[in-house]
Order: sequence, then structure tokens, then C-alpha cells
Amino acid sequence: MSSHNQRLHVAVGVIRDGDGRILITQRAKHAHQGGLWEFPGGKLEPGEPVRQALARELAEELGIEVQTAAPLIKIKHDYGDRHVLLDVWNVTGFAGQARGCEGQAMRWIKVEQLQDFSFPAANLPIIAAAQLPHYYAILEGRSATEAWDNCRRILATGIKLLQFRVKSLPHADLQSVLDQVSQLCLQQQVSLLVNADLPVHTANAQGLHLSSRALLASHERPNGYRWVAASCHNLDELRHAETLGLDFAVLAPVQATASHPDAAPLGWQALTELLDQINLPVFALGGLGPRDLDRALAAGAQGVAGISAFLAAD
Repeated sequence: MSSHNQRLHVAVGVIRDGDGRILITQRAKHAHQGGLWEFPGGKLEPGEPVRQALARELAEELGIEVQTAAPLIKIKHDYGDRHVLLDVWNVTGFAGQARGCEGQAMRWIKVEQLQDFSFPAANLPIIAAAQLPHYYAILEGRSATEAWDNCRRILATGIKLLQFRVKSLPHADLQSVLDQVSQLCLQQQVSLLVNADLPVHTANAQGLHLSSRALLASHERPNGYRWVAASCHNLDELRHAETLGLDFAVLAPVQATASHPDAAPLGWQALTELLDQINLPVFALGGLGPRDLDRALAAGAQGVAGISAFLAAD
């Protein structure tokens, strides 16, 4: 097999310090994709476990000892002259002070600054995954009072990513409730996405969430939003979301739910197999809650999405 057809397996670390900053390093000018910034790491040795390779590479490149790390996302990318598999891990605990052991430039930056640096194309989904939390709450409510109460209860849990999807709310109340929710999210630094099927003005929202129907009807990424996401149920929809350059997707249903009893659940194995075929952060939805986070991460998901799962008790 030629070197072009072989896939280079690379362990990558999204390293966070105690202040939540992320470490990025600059590739040498003479290297592949030279001069661009990247998340540090390196290729696996034959038969080497990914976690072991990550620790070895970060010790060699930065002089740190990895103590706490968990899978974040896997990215397969064809640069034309080489194929790579980026096995990306969140590194949240390490010993030692990071330094450029190989003479490489390095920077500790705030997570929102990632967009200000030039990265290789394969890193773009990693940048999205690095900025997204593990939980994505969905706001519902049959009345303005119930929607507002649910919003307050959800945000009390510490949620930082919220979808406004109150489809059962009377249309006359939608805009006023959205305006209230937007204001509270702004005060609490919560990223708010509005479901694209709702007849509302979204100027105060940071993002747009496409239903699967709206996703398939789209031929390009909607403009003007910090975040654009979509609901997906199969591989074709996931691939379309990836082709449009969306930031993340929600895949459902993973398990059986009372709200959609006729929908056949994917199950954990199918979830894992689907996520292995795309380069996109994906939240698992359907009969799940915070208790399922570790299993969702192990399957390759960004985290867990839900409605009632994030309603804190008064």
C-alpha cells in the first residue's frame, strides 16, 4: 500500500489549564501544513494504545505528564497528499509546566480565541468540539408560564447550551417568551439556539437549530449565526449536516422514549458506528440524561441532549 493510501493515526490533545485556557502550538515552516497552528500531539507507534501515545507525545513535545484525559472526537481527513485519523482527547489534568521542547511556538488562549488562528482544515471540527459543552438542553412548554419556568429550572443546573423549541406554545406568545429567554441566557452566558421551524425573529439568538426536514431542504449553511446545528436520525442526514459545514448535530433516538414510542431506537452500538463515519460533534438524544454522559462519550458523542433530563427540581 502506498504512503498516500495509508492513514496516519495521530493522538491529539486539547489541553486545558486551570483557567479554562487551551494550549495551541505552531507547526514548523518546513513541516506538512507548516506555519499553521494546531493542537499538540503526534503519530502512534505500531500497536501503541492511543492514551499511551498521547502521554508520550505530550511529554516529548511539551514536557508535561498527562494525568486526566478523556476522548473528545475522531476526525478522518484527506489532505490530498496524505490521509490522517486524528484521535482527539480532552486533557484536563497534567503535571509540569508546558514548554516548547522542540522549539515550537506555543500560546495559551481563551477558548473563544480559537477562531482567530489559522488551523489545518482537519482541525475545524475539533475547534467546534473544544468550544461545546457536554450537555445540550431543549426548552419546551405548553404555555408562556410553563416555558419560562422550565427555562429557569434548566439554567439552574448550569446548562450553557440551550435550544428554544417550544413548538406547542401558542404563536401569539412565541416572540415575547423568546425575548425573555434570550435576555436571561445573555445574563448567564448561555448560548441560545432557536429552532428554525418557529415563526420568530432570531436576532437576539446566537444560533439556529435545523429540524431534519429543514436540514435536508438546505443547500448551504445559514448565514449570520455563531452556531448552526441540526437534528439527524440517520447517516445521510449526518453527512448532509457535515457537508453544509454545520457546527454540530443531534442524533436521535438512542433509546426508546415515551414521547416517541413508535420510533425505533438506534441503540449504543449503532450510535458508535454512525459517529465513526462522520467528522462532526454530535449530541446523543432520546431517553438519555446526565447519567449517560460517560457512555455517550465512549461511543464518540460530544455529549447528551435532552428535554426533561435537565429540569432541576425546585
